[in-house]
Amino acid sequence: MTIALVGFALLLLLAFTGIPLGVVSIVVGVLGFAYYRGWDAAMTMASQQFLETAGNQSLVVIPLFILMGIFIWRANISDDIYAAGYSWFGRRKGGVAMSTVAASGLFSAVCGSSLATAATMSKVAMPALRKYRYSDSISSGTIAAGGTLGIMIPPSVPMVIYAIVAQEDVGLLFISGIVPGILLILSFILAIYIVATVYPTLAPRGEKTGWVEKFKSLNKVSPIIGIFATILGGIYTGVFTPTEAATIGVILSLLYSVISGRIRSKRVIFDCLSEATIASASIFMIIIGSMIFASFINMTGLPYDILDFVESLELGPTAFVIAVCLVFTVLGMFFETIGILVLALPVFLPTLYAMDINLIWFGILTIIVIELGLITPPIGMNVFVVKSSIPDININKIFAGVIPFLIADLMVLVAVFYFPSIATLFTS
Repeated sequence: MTIALVGFALLLLLAFTGIPLGVVSIVVGVLGFAYYRGWDAAMTMASQQFLETAGNQSLVVIPLFILMGIFIWRANISDDIYAAGYSWFGRRKGGVAMSTVAASGLFSAVCGSSLATAATMSKVAMPALRKYRYSDSISSGTIAAGGTLGIMIPPSVPMVIYAIVAQEDVGLLFISGIVPGILLILSFILAIYIVATVYPTLAPRGEKTGWVEKFKSLNKVSPIIGIFATILGGIYTGVFTPTEAATIGVILSLLYSVISGRIRSKRVIFDCLSEATIASASIFMIIIGSMIFASFINMTGLPYDILDFVESLELGPTAFVIAVCLVFTVLGMFFETIGILVLALPVFLPTLYAMDINLIWFGILTIIVIELGLITPPIGMNVFVVKSSIPDININKIFAGVIPFLIADLMVLVAVFYFPSIATLFTS
């Protein structure tokens, strides 16, 4: 167990120096495995992990969903999505901020990345929020919190990673994220309404929009809603698998982008393919590195030491899940979602299996607590993404602005924790 803890400490230390997490995981994993079994065995194990990961058909869905999101992003649909949100919510108390949350929810459905959603909404929503004299604190906090929806609203790449690591059905996990995702959007909107009611000068009303404009705005985003509905509807009804759904999503998003005239050249399509390749390669490097590191950790026996420790304390499933959620929340402050899932989750899986915990339900809890970490001080990654996109805002103002959303996130987490049917409603 001591060697495993030294390995984790070394991994964290090297990661904080700026070395890519995938590279760090490979180096520490190979060194640790070699300590137990020798260099020949370590190199053989590493090469096997490379080959097995490259040949894993379940992972095909990752680059496909990434490519789909890039096609949509290149089509500049974010402006239309925000306009639709504003037309329906703008006139209400805190309506412009509510529009940002609604737009973040819809954009994340085709993007699948919290950091990308936060970065995009920083550029799209901030000018409107400042135009209507919203405080920088509530504006930036709304954008940072809205970005976290990117990993909950399916199709979500982190959900795919979780399903692969936990050996669960990707489609079931997607379906399970629908109700919690809607609850998160509604809870964020409620948080904005409360803030706007108590402090009306922080979040004034926007301009009134007529019904004709409202329905015109919906017409502009209807193709995106159609793509989203096709993917989830096909998976839920069993018409096609998640991989087939991702393929259809890529085709539909490309057709929409070309037919609408937003992607007009082969060069842009090639650039999209290049971006997807680079993003997928970095994710695959993290996955391969985590598999190598996990082989080292399993060699140390740490996962089963944790199981023995939990049994010695006579912790029940409830207490153990709470403890793991706390660990994931802390990790979420420092690491990207995928790194947490592929490095930390395997350590706890033997205990989760032994306690017969529903891993679909636990997966939704995991996504929510990682969302919390993304906006929790002192190092919430979404907060720093917003800061880098809007440099003139003080970082402390952003952290102050996310406090209402942290409370809303916690409320949804508690609801899903005590009422598992929220996550398993459509999967039972």
